Amino acid sequence: MTRESATAPRTRLWAALSLIAGVFVFSLQDVILKYSSKTYPLTEVVSIRSAVGLVILLIFIQATEGAGKILSRRLGLLTLRGLILLIAYGTYYMALPAMPLAQVVALFFMAPIFITALGYPILGEKAEASHWLAIIIGFLGVVVTYWPKFNGGADAPEFDWALLLPLAATITYALAQLLARKLNADSAAVQGFHQNLMFLAGALVLGLVFSLGRFDQAGQHPSLAFLMRDWIWGDWHDLLLLAATGPIAALGTVLLSQAYRMAEANFVASFEYTGLVWGAGWGYLLWGEVPDGYMYAGAALIVGAGLYMLFSGRRSNGAFE
Repeated sequence: MTRESATAPRTRLWAALSLIAGVFVFSLQDVILKYSSKTYPLTEVVSIRSAVGLVILLIFIQATEGAGKILSRRLGLLTLRGLILLIAYGTYYMALPAMPLAQVVALFFMAPIFITALGYPILGEKAEASHWLAIIIGFLGVVVTYWPKFNGGADAPEFDWALLLPLAATITYALAQLLARKLNADSAAVQGFHQNLMFLAGALVLGLVFSLGRFDQAGQHPSLAFLMRDWIWGDWHDLLLLAATGPIAALGTVLLSQAYRMAEANFVASFEYTGLVWGAGWGYLLWGEVPDGYMYAGAALIVGAGLYMLFSGRRSNGAFE
């Protein structure tokens, strides 16, 4: 019996729903970070986000399984995963001030490709042809959606090294989510706690280094300025908005970790594409961006790929119970 067939159909359904919900929750954070990246430094944003998230996760862990669960026997692996996610989210966030949000999200959708490709060497999860087909269709949806921006026309963007930041984020994110399967003995909340602990430690260290260095930001690339800018204390509205990323991140982290704990990584990964739908929705609601025909066609391919993945799993494993 394969690992995939050993996973109950209902469990796979809940894993898919958890992933979709987690991606939606994190889309809220993207909006806040995009807004804040012109004024506040990344290290301050991540520090506030992580400090609030740690408190929420600690309360949740104490209420559900006892705070002692934080002292896992796999602290080394949890710390490693937290460090990898620090790099993943750090590079993703650094791309936000330099690139359109939709473009960052689109490039980040390479993550399911890497998750599926690395699933076999790391976890021994052999992807079936249906998995590859669904992911390829989903990625084609991304290409269709942003084809007008990358087809070499007059509006095509010039090369910017910031384009490599989402790619680095996708590779490290894929590695971290595959590690979540190896850590399935630890709850999603415990994994999220150690992730946020590493985020806070890394952000404070980097913030101290950059504050001592007093780096000149004149004419600096917007991604580097976001990383190296000195800490400031803005009005309370902005600080509350930044603090809101804490509960958002805590909830999103638990949902994503839970999804990858419950089902095979190469199954769950296809639902990452739903982030494109949320991104288009926020763009319309907040900035009046009306999706064109390419957006509708791409979204249809992406959603269709996710549904195909779900129901191909249903046919191979039996009806949802």
